[in-house]
Amino acid sequence: MSTLFKPTALVGAIAIAMGFSTVTHAEKQTSVKTSLETIVVTASRSEEKIKDVPARITIIEPIVLQQSPIAELPHLLMADASINMVQSGGFGQTASIFIRGTNSEHALILRDGARLNTASTGAANLAFLDTTDIKQIEVLKGPASVLYGTDAIGGVVQIISKTPEKTGAFVTAEMGEQNTYKTVVGADLKENGVYAQIRGQRLETDGSKVTDLKGTNIDTASYDQRGYSAKFGIDKQNYAASIDYSINEGTSQYDAYLNNGSLISQDFENEIINARGRINLNDAVELNARLSQFKDQLDQKKSPDFVHSTTQEAEANVKWKFTPHQNVLVGITHQQLDGDVLSYGSPYNEKVDSTGYFVQHQYQNNGLNTQLGVRVEDNEKYGTHTVAQGGIRYQLLPLTSVYANIGTAFKAPTLNDMYGFGGNPNLHPEESISYEIGIDQKLNHNISTGLSAYYTKVDNLIESKCVAVCNGDWITTFPVYQNININKASMRGGEFYAKWQQDDLFLKTGFNYVKAMNEDTDKELDRRPRRSLTVTTGLQNEVYGISASFSAKSKAQDYKQTTPGYATVDLNGYWNINPNVKVFANVENVGDVQYKTASYNPGIYYVDGGRLASAGVTFKY
Repeated sequence: MSTLFKPTALVGAIAIAMGFSTVTHAEKQTSVKTSLETIVVTASRSEEKIKDVPARITIIEPIVLQQSPIAELPHLLMADASINMVQSGGFGQTASIFIRGTNSEHALILRDGARLNTASTGAANLAFLDTTDIKQIEVLKGPASVLYGTDAIGGVVQIISKTPEKTGAFVTAEMGEQNTYKTVVGADLKENGVYAQIRGQRLETDGSKVTDLKGTNIDTASYDQRGYSAKFGIDKQNYAASIDYSINEGTSQYDAYLNNGSLISQDFENEIINARGRINLNDAVELNARLSQFKDQLDQKKSPDFVHSTTQEAEANVKWKFTPHQNVLVGITHQQLDGDVLSYGSPYNEKVDSTGYFVQHQYQNNGLNTQLGVRVEDNEKYGTHTVAQGGIRYQLLPLTSVYANIGTAFKAPTLNDMYGFGGNPNLHPEESISYEIGIDQKLNHNISTGLSAYYTKVDNLIESKCVAVCNGDWITTFPVYQNININKASMRGGEFYAKWQQDDLFLKTGFNYVKAMNEDTDKELDRRPRRSLTVTTGLQNEVYGISASFSAKSKAQDYKQTTPGYATVDLNGYWNINPNVKVFANVENVGDVQYKTASYNPGIYYVDGGRLASAGVTFKY
């Protein structure tokens, strides 16, 4: 691809984003915003209106996800002010998610219920997850271990995939700066409750510099991925069944940690198999089952190191609506984690099994919504662990709703914690307790607002500590480290949002404040900016749209030095020329702000991927 494309893409992207055509103003407009209530599934494992959830849950809407096939999952998650995304560079670089100040391993990532956190590290490889075919992303803030088990201390991010709504086919192509392009092709079939779907995608980019090191020999970190997915299912009133398969693989370059900008390459592959079923025995009893497997593999190209992780889960639950306003959910989940790892001279090939039993009660009537649950987890390594959670939401006035919840959660020791560098098989799970209160208020002129306050305390944090030869020079003598349960941490904060909608015009903003502290050292935890702000505004309807998104973070502590705050602006524009053709353009980080994302070494930082202007077209029938 010619480098002449770069300024052309930028000019074209801005042209479309600022209003590509005026002739469509004469057409009848229909707002893309509907009056239907937003439905979510993550908070209770069943469909419910978002306004009834006794916790704070936000969604990244379909219209946002459709703006750019190129957009990475870490970039999409930046739309939520309660999330701090830390990525060590641009495309394909390590990305960590911090929800309300909790650790990156305290966020559970799901896709249609299937767990995407790896068996080795306990975190998800967010940068390698493809964004094709996502309907919406639900972000549940606060503990969720009762329903989901380990890792859900800070919250749950669930990717909800699309299901065919009609028979058709499409092809999308998007091109942008940094010699970046992505193509997606797909076909859907739906008839009499039976559906089938297939997708194929390919992305390539020259990438950007990973650090702010200066010099002519500093290369950009290229990235490519390719994959396909297939889905088949049947959805009837009294029963449903589906099976999903997706695979995504490619090559990523990343920093070699030699302080000279040199890069090394690794191959990656992730594969998801997810089979689900539902049977409605009668109007009151519903049975659900799921079998899933997630494989996540990394293989270094110029070294023997590799990480092969497999997570298998089997789950069954029954929901009994025993009165018109009450139901109880009872379920069991069996999980097997398998890690085959060679990293930093510490190989292991281990498995661990865990079985969770949970029960949840819900009551909904006359503006009162409650949720109460308990889970008993039986892990073959650390034994039995129990967590509980309760929440209540009450419609205090016709336009005023208040809620409160309290819950405990846990994170089981990962295979790396137990068997990797400094491994300790005798570790206990990390434990937390969280409290939250909030209010949601509707105002005049189509304005709605909400305010929340929360507090989370985490005990038994797992830390790598030097236990012998601590003054070793790493040349002739080497310090000895071991993972132990030692730290305590707390997160105190608040969250605010405001939304306005008038016909096709909209404005929404979110603000999060959190003070995350290491209680043992009385110091702030790394990579947790105290203040985060997001603002999105624009005009959108079924024919055309234009929007701008602003995101800002305050400074944050890091293990080497303080990371400065930053602010970025994204632009998007689209035009549905007719039912079969759509053109669109995006400018990520329109000011080309080279903001620092994390500490690398004293005086050196990882930096973001810079500006990415792109334009694309979709043909469908």
